Amino acid sequence: MQTVTTVAAVRECVSAWRAAGRRIALVPTMGNLHAGHMSLLSAARSRADHVVASVFVNPLQFGPNEDFSRYPRSLAQDERLLAEAHCDVLFAPQVIQIYPEGDQPTRVHVRGLSETLCGQLRPGHFDGVATVVAKLFGIIGADVAVFGEKDYQQLLVIQRMTVDLALPIQIVGAPTVRAADGLALSSRNRYLTGEERSRAGAIYQALREAVEAIAAGDGDYRELERRGSAALARSGMRVDYFAVRDAADLAEPGSASAELAVLTAAWLGRSRLIDNLRVHRPRLRTQAAVVTDTVSDA
Repeated sequence: MQTVTTVAAVRECVSAWRAAGRRIALVPTMGNLHAGHMSLLSAARSRADHVVASVFVNPLQFGPNEDFSRYPRSLAQDERLLAEAHCDVLFAPQVIQIYPEGDQPTRVHVRGLSETLCGQLRPGHFDGVATVVAKLFGIIGADVAVFGEKDYQQLLVIQRMTVDLALPIQIVGAPTVRAADGLALSSRNRYLTGEERSRAGAIYQALREAVEAIAAGDGDYRELERRGSAALARSGMRVDYFAVRDAADLAEPGSASAELAVLTAAWLGRSRLIDNLRVHRPRLRTQAAVVTDTVSDA
């Protein structure tokens, strides 16, 4: 695997592949890699001849008093893991390579999807995500990009941006990778103390209870949200939201909503943990509802 740190260098790599007619996949990350990221590499490898992974802690998506300065950075370990996963190129730029003029003068805003749930609580966060992803798409020129479904709202924002801007790239959502107790793998899990980690599985349990209730025909979504929030609070978490939404656009469920997403964000100690599960509404299907961690490729 080759590690490059400049826009010019990574473009030189991909231009040679493109001249040879090769298909290129991109896996954008903020580093501090774990098994969940490796599953993204596997999904990318199965869809392309060459894989580029980026490691860039993007300052635009961190708000005031968030954890940009202390976000875990482990580039040497990331390089080893990516090499073992048969990544071809690691693009690990400094901030000046991505934002040469400092504060980015042009930002991408995906209206609607960027302003609900996490977007409402973290104003500007998804503008930072959409902007850096659009820049990476322009720099790499990949044919396909893979993102984890754990960050479901982010995935929808990127899918919408790609469609609205007619970007020539396929967006793939890869299933969430979980620990034995169901906790979604995340770089921020490393902030958890041992005692906090022992309670973190309550997130997955609360999500499962909600989707199983929906699958059984429970349509009182506000009550399911109340119960989910209460369960997390009993586990010592400060709940930002526990919400049942239309899986297609995160709107409040309507009569035409075929698939629902149950999403949550909650603080455990200094860690903000997010997760989600999807479920098909049983009254729109002839068989029992199907609970799923996955969405179709875009």
